[in-house]
Amino acid sequence: MTPDSTADNAPRVVVIGAGPAGLTAAFELARRGITCTVLEGTDQVGGISRTVERDGWRFDIGGHRFFTKVKEVEDLWHEILPDEDFLLRPRMSRIFYQGKYYDYPLKATNALKNLGPIEAVRCVSSYVWAQIRPPKNQDKFEGWVTAKFGKRLYQHFFKSYTEKVWGIPAADLEADFAAQRIKNLDLRKAITNAILPKRNQKDITSLIEEFEYPKYGPGMMWEVCRDKVVAAGSTVHMETKVRTIRHGEGGASEVVAEHPDGSTSTFECDAVISSMPFTKLVKGMEPAAPPEVVEAADDITYRDFLSVALVVPEEFAFPDNWIYIHSPEVEVGRIQNYGSWSPFMVKEGRTCLGLEYFVFEGDEMWEKSDEDLITQAKQEIAFLGLVDPDQVELGHVVRVPKAYPTYDEGYTDRVDTLRRWIETNTPNVHPVGRNGMHRYNNQDHSMYTAMLTVENIVDGTDHDIWSVNVEEEYHEEGGTARSGSHGTGRDAPVLPKRS
Repeated sequence: MTPDSTADNAPRVVVIGAGPAGLTAAFELARRGITCTVLEGTDQVGGISRTVERDGWRFDIGGHRFFTKVKEVEDLWHEILPDEDFLLRPRMSRIFYQGKYYDYPLKATNALKNLGPIEAVRCVSSYVWAQIRPPKNQDKFEGWVTAKFGKRLYQHFFKSYTEKVWGIPAADLEADFAAQRIKNLDLRKAITNAILPKRNQKDITSLIEEFEYPKYGPGMMWEVCRDKVVAAGSTVHMETKVRTIRHGEGGASEVVAEHPDGSTSTFECDAVISSMPFTKLVKGMEPAAPPEVVEAADDITYRDFLSVALVVPEEFAFPDNWIYIHSPEVEVGRIQNYGSWSPFMVKEGRTCLGLEYFVFEGDEMWEKSDEDLITQAKQEIAFLGLVDPDQVELGHVVRVPKAYPTYDEGYTDRVDTLRRWIETNTPNVHPVGRNGMHRYNNQDHSMYTAMLTVENIVDGTDHDIWSVNVEEEYHEEGGTARSGSHGTGRDAPVLPKRS
């Protein structure tokens, strides 16, 4: 990718954020011979898809399976990295509950078998009772799931983990989240299949069984992408935080950013592609957005995340990419085995387990010291019977603010308020990606929003990136990537508004 002499009149583009969306935009611009300025607020590229390295250990923040139905994205992955840098990895994840492992996605026959005959009968009885006397209120997650599976199965497999992830009682979650997430799990059919001989199961949709993965983690992809973007003539400023986007009658004209030494630079622009949090983008506008728009931005919320990585002997490894921890006695929500993602992430004879906690920035867990978090992680992994805490060699903590856009009550109106104001007053500012659009996107769909945005800017197309149907693609059920509805994207619940 080298600059094209035909691009003398190319637009001056500022890209905010060097995660998958931002760097994809920069890469796509370079294809067309257009250089840009990339401003990244942290000291590492990749955003939530970065790979953290500590003492030679590499941690994937959140876990990123490289699978997509969007061919343009898959082609781009393989343009950035050569084929030999990808591993083909088996997909495996299970639920850990009361000392036993359950298949995930859930299979009712497996679940009932693990529960044992007495509890299985109780669960089936609870299910039958729910069919006779379903809960009166099924507008919430708890009532909807109880009506479909019975109270006992709800308490075993749905309540604890859901509350860990979103930080509120399951009784306050909207029911549509359950309808989206719980698919192809029919207790009546499962019991019938367990009793009768196996029949043709081709009508049951299954998730992918294997996926590609960069051998040194997803951050490898974005480190190489950054290098290619720079080689093509663009500039990437690290630890440079956007403070102001100046705009006038024609849209945004300048981006003011602060460097690590406290100095500031002003970057003139004809277009801005932004993957920074939508709220910060709007609140950084000068002149300021009107009070009702700023208020909408203030009311948009996020769920934050931290990971405690523990180095242990290889004998404590498990084959899963990750295990969902439904046990309510511990706060950890999910445990990754980085060695199952790639042997290049760990060292010979040892592996690294990542205990993931879903938190709110500033809450008790977030404010704990690294030492206290490591101690807690060791205690919890011992309680679960997975690792002898005396065998933990060392630990590292990674905090990730604004990891998950939350969909609380009224969020669609607030996001639409921000979107309408941006489109009306700064039409040359283009939000992309997960936080940029406040959509629970997966990595590939964040990338795709950036690809379509570059086409809009440079090629004069009119793609509506807000209509990219993330949920349909993510669940591998086919569909056309350029069509869809203005949904929430990848499945996430609508939460009650936090006071």
